[in-house]
Amino acid sequence: MINPTHSVLIQTAVAYILDIALGDPQWTYHPVRLIGKFIENMEGLAWRFPVKERIRGIALTTIIVFGTYLSTYSVIFIAKKGGISFEMLSGAVIIYFTISIKTLADEAKKVMISLRENDLIKARHALSQIVGRDTDRLSEEQIVRACVETVAEGGVDSIVSPLFYSFVGGPVAAMVYRAINTLDSMVGYRNEKYIRFGWASARLDDIANYIPARICAVLIPAASFLCGCGFTRSLRIAFRDGRKHESPNSGIPEAAMAGALGVQIGGPGTYQGEIVEKPFIGDAHNSLTMKSIDTAIKIIYIASVLFMACGIGLTVCLKYCFSLIASVPC
Repeated sequence: MINPTHSVLIQTAVAYILDIALGDPQWTYHPVRLIGKFIENMEGLAWRFPVKERIRGIALTTIIVFGTYLSTYSVIFIAKKGGISFEMLSGAVIIYFTISIKTLADEAKKVMISLRENDLIKARHALSQIVGRDTDRLSEEQIVRACVETVAEGGVDSIVSPLFYSFVGGPVAAMVYRAINTLDSMVGYRNEKYIRFGWASARLDDIANYIPARICAVLIPAASFLCGCGFTRSLRIAFRDGRKHESPNSGIPEAAMAGALGVQIGGPGTYQGEIVEKPFIGDAHNSLTMKSIDTAIKIIYIASVLFMACGIGLTVCLKYCFSLIASVPC
């Protein structure tokens, strides 16, 4: 009989290997896409209720989060009826749907390849698939900057956070995190329409990513060191500039990555036709080039391996310590 701790470790490890090998499947019935469709439908319904926008947003967030929890828990509960092997496989597949390491890297590589071919139009289109900003007028340096920022931020949203919650609470917790993150990406904007309606979703996403983002403040510098970029500068910039971003979390991995590459990212960007002034992060010791994207991808890959190793090791150590404490006679 496999105990719950070992079960979660095995499921997370299998999910990680599946993602590295296959990437995130682009299926119509991908659970995260279904969550997004559910959010879209419920948002339309929420706008019809004659209550304050913030109340509508809180109701939407509550329904999506608890709906995801109950749905995922039900799948696991039913899977248990098929035996331990079916339960383990189901849990691993659910976690696999929540992480996106290979796909994040592949999408960034498309941008890099397009730039290598001197095709700015193609590069802008490739970038538009992974960023929320307007890309139709970006220069090559601006494209590289946006891509590096996305890879760094994706290190939290697409890798460390879902894996963190998988280690903590298994497939159910990982999928609930993905629902929170999807909510934020759809309604968590600070524009006129969503500033109040998306408040609850945005704040919950801030809370959910708080610990994983700070793990990245050390994880990315460590991965940077293994890539030959140095540890100290990445760590220093992470602590110096990590709080400059309006998000309490996004600036930390971006600053760590900027320090690792010795580049400056951030600055003004255009979103849905509106210019948004963002602070500059990092120091411009090096130019932003295609190599910056390639190195950022390598750092994120190594960071994911380090987090998996640390997560498994820490979980096993804690279980062993708790078992020792439990065995001590009162």
